Amino acid sequence: MAHSSSAEMSVSPECSVSEDNEVITMVDVLKEEEELEDCTKALLGASDDKNCTYSKGYVKRQALYACVTCIPQDKENLQPGGVCLACSYHCHEGHELIELYTKRNFRCDCGNSKFPGHKCILEPNKARINEQNSYNQNFGGVYCLCKRPYPDPEDDSGDIMIQCIVCEDWYHERHLGRTTPLQLENGELICQLCMKKNAFLSVYALHTEMKPADQGCILKDMKSSSENESPQATAFPQDWRKNLCKCERCMAVYESNGLSFLLDEQDTVQAYEEKGKANGETQYERGMKALSSMDRVQSIEAIKGYNDMKSQLMEYLQKFAESKKVVREEDIKEFFNGMNARKKQRMDVNVPYFCR
Repeated sequence: MAHSSSAEMSVSPECSVSEDNEVITMVDVLKEEEELEDCTKALLGASDDKNCTYSKGYVKRQALYACVTCIPQDKENLQPGGVCLACSYHCHEGHELIELYTKRNFRCDCGNSKFPGHKCILEPNKARINEQNSYNQNFGGVYCLCKRPYPDPEDDSGDIMIQCIVCEDWYHERHLGRTTPLQLENGELICQLCMKKNAFLSVYALHTEMKPADQGCILKDMKSSSENESPQATAFPQDWRKNLCKCERCMAVYESNGLSFLLDEQDTVQAYEEKGKANGETQYERGMKALSSMDRVQSIEAIKGYNDMKSQLMEYLQKFAESKKVVREEDIKEFFNGMNARKKQRMDVNVPYFCR
């Protein structure tokens, strides 16, 4: 960050407090907040929290949610639907929502025929159905080959989940059919089902370091899918898509397999996350500007207030961890509403009588 060095020198170590023999500066607090904000921006990308995305058509990537309250999972006659970030706030507040992270080429369903009796507050005039939308089992709250929810109340293994870039389902690493450990790092995963369905991808898996310009069309000697009966989920290195052959034959293969999106650089989750991280001034930068205007006493009071809030929040969340309950949005709202009420009580007690 542009101002981090000079700002740290001006407030640390003199503007600090000690908790449990650990010195915490206001800069430490802001850096921790920055990490949380980066994570949030990566999850939400550049999604708009105020305006429904319906008018933008089929958005390349956006944060999506499935509403269990509006479309109960036990009603087989209702088809799954997805809503954008803004609609999750304005049209489905207080509802039970499934966070879907991000899906490609999706148009917000809020208020259409998938939501009988429910109108979209932000965009009331919508088509009956979005014909180009695609849905998988995630919209019903289950994932992977094991078809289990996440988090799974019956599974405490702590196994990570990874999203396939083709079918966009999420898989436990242990269910990927790998005989060797997965080396993903900053690359992209294609699950074993999609590798089997799109046999030509196995050719690229063997030649990820070779550019088509060096060897011509690498699909000309492709083995038939019958010879690829037991494919493994495959980790492709970062930027592997740039090496995809763009000859007429290969372009036809991508098109026939519904994989033309592989040639779109903005399709990647990495591009989605980077777009979110670059969206506006960070909390760290705003905080450093505010900190520069504080005196020593104000800085210390701000740190104490933050640490008090953090301790209370950890105690509150611990109850959910012990009972293995999922933390909902309304639970967090309840916590902060309680904090505000307690703060108001303290202020009322401290107000002199003659000021009432």
